[in-house]
Amino acid sequence: MEEVIHSIDNQVKIPEKSVLLTFDDAYSDHYNNVFPILDKYKLQGSFYTPSKAITEHTVLDVNKIHFILASVEDKLNLVNDLKELVKFYQKEYQLEDFDYYYKKLAQASRMDTKDVIFIKQLLQVELVEDLRIKIVDTLFEKYIGVSEDAFSRELYMNEEQLKHMLRSGQHIGNHGYNHYWWNSLNEKEMSQELDLSIRFLEKIGVDMNNWTACYPYGSYDDQSIKMLKERGCKLAVTTEVDIATTSKDTRFIMPRLDTNDIPKNQNEKTNDWYNKG
Repeated sequence: MEEVIHSIDNQVKIPEKSVLLTFDDAYSDHYNNVFPILDKYKLQGSFYTPSKAITEHTVLDVNKIHFILASVEDKLNLVNDLKELVKFYQKEYQLEDFDYYYKKLAQASRMDTKDVIFIKQLLQVELVEDLRIKIVDTLFEKYIGVSEDAFSRELYMNEEQLKHMLRSGQHIGNHGYNHYWWNSLNEKEMSQELDLSIRFLEKIGVDMNNWTACYPYGSYDDQSIKMLKERGCKLAVTTEVDIATTSKDTRFIMPRLDTNDIPKNQNEKTNDWYNKG
């Protein structure tokens, strides 16, 4: 990561076909399985941590939703659960009818069916935060049935593991505190989200002269970019799919390739992204 920052700051070219490895959400799997390989071959990865999940042993709503989805084979069952829950909370939260939300949100993406997109969008963005939390927790208890604290401690890295990776040359970056959609926050909320997560990076020993960010859900806007710049952030990565260039114009909107966009084994034919890069 430091080479990329140096390249941008000084407009120095990096070698062709260079790869920057990024890992979101600070999963314990990254420490147990990814880090040993990187360490063995003296390679660096950039690991982006949602601080609250680590400091308060909570489970990110996005992860609760992932595990709920994985636990329910027929997604129509979840859609029906949500239909009942929207009806239950409709008066209290002045909600629209269920059909309004389904028609608005159920749009298939390149990786998910329309029902899966509907479930994710309703529970991650559309409803107000306290209602989203209530509904997600209800479904988590119904389908997962495990203590959130215990689940979090197993799912994510802890502070000592992050410090170990830092000492070994890995890059630890900012992925927010609550893992909110940054483009949905007002100025006060965004400021708090950044300041809390920056404080965590300082606590574990990150070099704050070269700190970077990864937008939660790939969500950013002019306000979030402005606040990153004001706090000395060096660059930020998105979820937009493309080859990144080391340019001052793109340093806060750097695209990435998902693992689903590249070949899974050495015998597959050369990928278009490799040719483009």
